[in-house]
Amino acid sequence: MATRDLTVVLQVAERAAEAAGELIREWSGRPEVVDTKSGPHDFVTEVDRRCESVIRETIRDAFPDDFILGEETVAQYGGAEVVLGAEHEDLWVVDPIDGTTNFVAGIPFCSVSIAYAHRGILEVGMVYHPYLKEQFSAVRSGGAFLNGRPIRVSSASTLSESVLGTGFPSGEHARAVNTKGMVDLAPRCRNIRTLGSAALHLAYVACGRLTGFWETHLNPWDMAAGALLVQEAGGQVTDIEGRPYTLEVRHVVGTNGLIHGELLGRLKGAMAAEI
Repeated sequence: MATRDLTVVLQVAERAAEAAGELIREWSGRPEVVDTKSGPHDFVTEVDRRCESVIRETIRDAFPDDFILGEETVAQYGGAEVVLGAEHEDLWVVDPIDGTTNFVAGIPFCSVSIAYAHRGILEVGMVYHPYLKEQFSAVRSGGAFLNGRPIRVSSASTLSESVLGTGFPSGEHARAVNTKGMVDLAPRCRNIRTLGSAALHLAYVACGRLTGFWETHLNPWDMAAGALLVQEAGGQVTDIEGRPYTLEVRHVVGTNGLIHGELLGRLKGAMAAEI
């Protein structure tokens, strides 16, 4: 259990997310693409870097000794697995712009995702939609909220009643695997949405806009905050084999809990042995 005041941690996350959100709104649709990450479909922009910098500064002003995991850290230390394996006492997991492809195209759907973990256990999660100024937040054992109002997952009990979310991972193999899940599920659910931000997909599960979400080959910063939101809103988050979610998970399934087993079963059948 975290020993620090998690209300203060949440306030720091809120300030950091709002500061990054201001930059996103200012630069939307006109950033300079300066690099690619894992391939030509996976961008990083100068605005990503500015947003990550302002988030880091905000966190370090309050908690100078905490470790911050983001793409800048990964480039420095050689991979998320290396950072997570170091078992940092107080760890922040940050995605300054989740949905960079949308951002580059001027599509107003991306998010700032900030999570705090103590000894590997998620304690605080914040997903911020800068265009709608929607702030999804959660503190472990304290519930989940949208702009300060409590939220709960959907009450849909079957896949046929469900609206699902997923994404198109950047790697060629990952896209092919995830598409198999879509092909299997499309005729069995109400509909599938691919909105372009894993963090917001999970936030939408938490508030009941989506019934479930899955995606393969994600990074910790794509889903850490959203995973806590879903859990605190009464839902369930696991890996694609049904094992409990941890920061090491890369293939995630998050649902309202009622459809979790059914969704896992379909995904395992469609994508078995190919992850």
